[in-house]
Amino acid sequence: MTPPTVTHHPASDTVRSVQVVEAKTNPHPPAGRTPKGPDWWLMMRAFLTQGKRIASFAPSSRFMARKIIDGIDWNKTRTIVELGAGTGPITAEMVKRAKPDAKLVVIELDPVLCGRLRERFREARNVEVILGDATKFGELLAERGIPKVDHVLSGLPLPSFPGPARDAILETSARTIADDGTFRQLTVMPLVYYKMYRRYFEDVRFRFVPINLPPGGVYVCRGYRGAAVPTK
Repeated sequence: MTPPTVTHHPASDTVRSVQVVEAKTNPHPPAGRTPKGPDWWLMMRAFLTQGKRIASFAPSSRFMARKIIDGIDWNKTRTIVELGAGTGPITAEMVKRAKPDAKLVVIELDPVLCGRLRERFREARNVEVILGDATKFGELLAERGIPKVDHVLSGLPLPSFPGPARDAILETSARTIADDGTFRQLTVMPLVYYKMYRRYFEDVRFRFVPINLPPGGVYVCRGYRGAAVPTK
C-alpha cells in the first residue's frame, strides 16, 4: 500500500509550536472575568460555596496582614509564596514592603478571587497571581524556575484538609524554604491547632491578633520534622 502523502504547511507548524509553548508556560486556565462586588462579599460567597477550602468568611484585617509578615527581613527577601490569598490584604502589605526586585508568587484556587487579585495587583510588577492548586505549588514554582523561596505564607484552612493534601503542602514548603526561612500560617481559631503544627515543626510560635473578624492569629514555624501521623 502506498503511504499517504503528507503536506507540510510552515505557517501551521509555527502556530502549532506557539500553542505548545503556551501550554507549557501557562498550563492553568485563566481566572474568570473581573468580579463585581466588595471584598467581603466575594469572601463570604467563596466560604459558603467551597466550605472547608476557604479559611474564613471575611478578608483578613490589616492587623492580621501585618502580623503575618512581621519580622521578615525585606532587605534579604527575594521570593515569597502566598497560598490562598483571598482578596489580597496580605499581598497588599507585602507590596508596600518588598524590594522592587523581590518576587511575590500568589496562588489562589478560586477563579473569582483570583480575578480580583489580578485586577488589584495588575500594576505591581513583582507580583504574579496564579490560578492553581496549592498542593502542587512546588510544580508551579518549578515551571517558573524558582528552586527556593524565603518564606511561605498560608491562608489555607490546613487543619480541615485531608491528611495527604496537608502533608503535601507542608512537605513542599519544607523542601522549598531556605534554611533561615519560615512557614507562616493564619488561623481564626487561636491556639486550637498548636499541637498539630508542633507535630510538623520543631519550633512553633503563636502571635495573637484580637482585632480581626473573627479574632485569630499567626503560627510562625521553623524546623520541619516530617509528615505527621494522620489524625482520626
